[in-house]
Amino acid sequence: MMMLMSMVSLLLSGVAGIPRSYTPRLDDGVSIILVCCFFLSSFVLSRNRKFLLQLIKDFLLHRQRTSIFSTSTASDMRSLLLLTLQTCMLCAILLFCIFLETTPELIVQHSSLLLLAIYFAICMLYVVLKWLAYSLIGWIFFDREKVELWIESYSTLLYYLGFALFPFVLLEVYFAFDLPVLLSISLIFLLFVKILEFYKWLKLFCAHFYGVILLIMYFCALEVMPYVLLFYGILQLNECLIIKN
Repeated sequence: MMMLMSMVSLLLSGVAGIPRSYTPRLDDGVSIILVCCFFLSSFVLSRNRKFLLQLIKDFLLHRQRTSIFSTSTASDMRSLLLLTLQTCMLCAILLFCIFLETTPELIVQHSSLLLLAIYFAICMLYVVLKWLAYSLIGWIFFDREKVELWIESYSTLLYYLGFALFPFVLLEVYFAFDLPVLLSISLIFLLFVKILEFYKWLKLFCAHFYGVILLIMYFCALEVMPYVLLFYGILQLNECLIIKN
């Protein structure tokens, strides 16, 4: 009888369980964001497929013409803006997964949606600052036509980077690659984009061989160093989020 009473008392009081560690695949917010990205990509491809194909053809063939943005419709521009937002959000999820491995204290002290919002805002700010920097540098050193072509080419890479990142981010969220694999694949994506950017720089701004050295200096200043500063800045921000909590 006493044993029965003790068992009933134990059931009523409950037993302390082992807390389950956070994983993005069980986060409803991350899943909703990925579903929205899927439907957004499907919507844009169904309505602006020809326009997106024209952008990539112009990037690869290097046609000398006025910017395609001047002939695009309002619907095209809205779709391109949505693709830019999608790319920034996917980059934010990727950063979130990386820092979840390197700094697990962040998810303990802050919600996942807050961290995603912070990383998304940083990515958007970075893109806007890059567009402004290209416009300013181009206005000083190059002619307006080439600057417009370069901004269009850079934007084209942003749109297609979102399409390329989506399956990779999806696999990372639901299958959780090891950190070395995650970093390696991320660096491959980054390196491939930088190679395409440098190819376009050579086509647009390097008419003679002696300008290659100067072009490499500009490229390092505008394309390589900002990523180093951005990553270092996010690391400092993560430390501030942990300390101030």
